Amino acid sequence: MHTTALMIIDLQNDYFPGGSFPLPGAAPAGAKAAQLLAAFRQQGRPVVHVQHESLAPGSTFFLPDTEGVAIHASVRPQGDETVIIKQRPNSFLGTGLEALLRERGIKSLVVCGMMTNMCVDAGVRAASDMGFACQLVHDACAAADLSFGGVDVPAAKVHAAFVAALGFGYAQVVSCEEYLAGSA
Repeated sequence: MHTTALMIIDLQNDYFPGGSFPLPGAAPAGAKAAQLLAAFRQQGRPVVHVQHESLAPGSTFFLPDTEGVAIHASVRPQGDETVIIKQRPNSFLGTGLEALLRERGIKSLVVCGMMTNMCVDAGVRAASDMGFACQLVHDACAAADLSFGGVDVPAAKVHAAFVAALGFGYAQVVSCEEYLAGSA
């Protein structure tokens, strides 16, 4: 029985070029996530796809019944792979994700996805707080450009800050190459 699952958070069309909220670096991050997914599939290990649907008034992306809400083709679910639908940044809040993982005997998660600064951050922190060991595959994630107090923060720096914070106490941070070299 496999006790480690791959959790792919919000790799959805709206974050990719041509989507309603494209992220810098989405395509290369998606390609790394696809490599992880291929390895998990080849080894018959569990995979959980998390998909965000925005139901809040005024939402501009991840709208139900649009092409943008769909999971990106590079990581589209196959067969009996689980898809968890969420409406909040935390993948566990208001979903059956924790119960599903516990039922399946999952003890650790390999996490990738988008946005590093929102749903990936919230999901990793929640998973760690619930006792799941987490590995964050940093180059299979992408962040948004942010601005605060008149300071523009480019996505690469946002990503680095959030990954550094998660690596400080919530997850082991690895590259896709490092993870795949150690998982074989």
